[in-house]
Amino acid sequence: MHVEDLLRLESLDLTLLWGSPPLLAREISGVTATGLEDPGRFLQRGEIVLSGLVWWSAADEESKTDRFVAALRDAGAAALLAGEETHGTVPEVLVDACRRHGIALLSVPVHTSFRAITDTVYLRQWGDLSRRPADHYALPENVRGELSRLLADGADPDTLLTRAVAHLGAPPCYVLSATGRTVARTPAAPPLPARQAARHLKAAAPFAAAPASTTTLRVDPDASPYGQWYLHLPGPVDAPPRMLHEIAEVFAQYRQGLLRRRAAARVPATELLELAAVPRPGSAPLPAALRACGLPDHGPYTVIAVSMGAEEGAAEAGAEALDELLRHLPGRRFATARLATGGAAAVIATDSGAPNAGAPGAVVATLKGLWPTLDACDDATLPYGGISTPAAGPQELNGALEQARYALTAAVRAGSADGTAQLTAVEDLTTLDALLAGIPADVRTAFGVHALGPLADDTNPSHRMLLETLDTFLAHNGSWARTAEALHLHVNTVHYRIGRVELLTGRDLARLDHKLDLKAALLCR
Repeated sequence: MHVEDLLRLESLDLTLLWGSPPLLAREISGVTATGLEDPGRFLQRGEIVLSGLVWWSAADEESKTDRFVAALRDAGAAALLAGEETHGTVPEVLVDACRRHGIALLSVPVHTSFRAITDTVYLRQWGDLSRRPADHYALPENVRGELSRLLADGADPDTLLTRAVAHLGAPPCYVLSATGRTVARTPAAPPLPARQAARHLKAAAPFAAAPASTTTLRVDPDASPYGQWYLHLPGPVDAPPRMLHEIAEVFAQYRQGLLRRRAAARVPATELLELAAVPRPGSAPLPAALRACGLPDHGPYTVIAVSMGAEEGAAEAGAEALDELLRHLPGRRFATARLATGGAAAVIATDSGAPNAGAPGAVVATLKGLWPTLDACDDATLPYGGISTPAAGPQELNGALEQARYALTAAVRAGSADGTAQLTAVEDLTTLDALLAGIPADVRTAFGVHALGPLADDTNPSHRMLLETLDTFLAHNGSWARTAEALHLHVNTVHYRIGRVELLTGRDLARLDHKLDLKAALLCR
């Protein structure tokens, strides 16, 4: 389905406010309804965006509207459909912003609901509905009643899925998380490794043109990229589109109940991490806080901290991403919460006695293996993480949290340098450069300035020359001859320049500790 097809539907009564023919010919991959001022990180390429413009007011500066439309452009949105109900009309400033950023803009009248647009897009994606009566596209009444009872009774997801597709001949079917974790599968569906499942989801491009033999639907359009679930049927199935969507909606309800329970679990987890952040907490509070989170009051524990950036909502996205990641650790108990300092962290019980948990050392390897899959969930965000060494008991949790934060800082620094997602364990910090990467930027800068003295002012050409000579001299292990050869200088010139470095810094480069000081200062620049 293309953007221009929406304008041809009299039942929707949409009006084109701006859009060139190439933009109107863009294919629609899905729909996202949002009330956010910056929804970019929740969008998938090719989606149309429905907004009631509740975030906008006439008093706002033009830049606010410009940022909203720029976010749609950067996310690859197919078009913006703006509702008229909130303001009575679509603001002209929004039309101008869409024109500048190349986003087709359609107005939605008050009498057209966003649900009607969503249903139209998704149902048209899966077939020509004009050939069949509308009431054909629904689960049988007895099936809907059974699924409602199962939801109310707290049935497990495997049972829920099996009963949902039983009347379709019980085909192989999965509910998969964004990282390929199997949430539920029918008896006919073989186990699906997470990486293979993630590849299937990526290839399926939900709601886009997928192979006719497969069907993949998003369960909850409002879920974040890390919390999304998918209904995935790997083989052909003769089922009306609305029926599949109703099955997906059942799991959206199941997921919402699960999220409510997890939100309640965040309260004791937050208290646990707040206690762990205190260097010397009382002996009683930590074990009690661990038990409140369902964790053993004896170690070992591993702490992981993550960051998704400093944008609004990044801490919650980090907690959701971390929670999803840790559910790939069978048998491991953990508690996840947002950190008061930003980002999110989790305490993982790594006792080897946990059923199906595997060796404690497997935790780090498993998380590192899954990190690229987590990164692929959202093209607009780079996740960074830091992992501690095992803490033997509750009293060592403070040190483990500090380690995880330090490793996280190192990961952010390394990832920012080359634009990649990074997960760094403390055990990875085996070089001076890696160790220094975890030091906060302002501390690094202060150390470099004080250790290098006047040479820290590299705007002076003479100082830049001396810094280059020092760097080369240290890189060649203090060899005068090899330094001279590398810089194409006479050895006497190298001696003169190093003498100047020693004079300006107050260091003696014949001493190993002074060499290390200056090497660290160069790395901290």
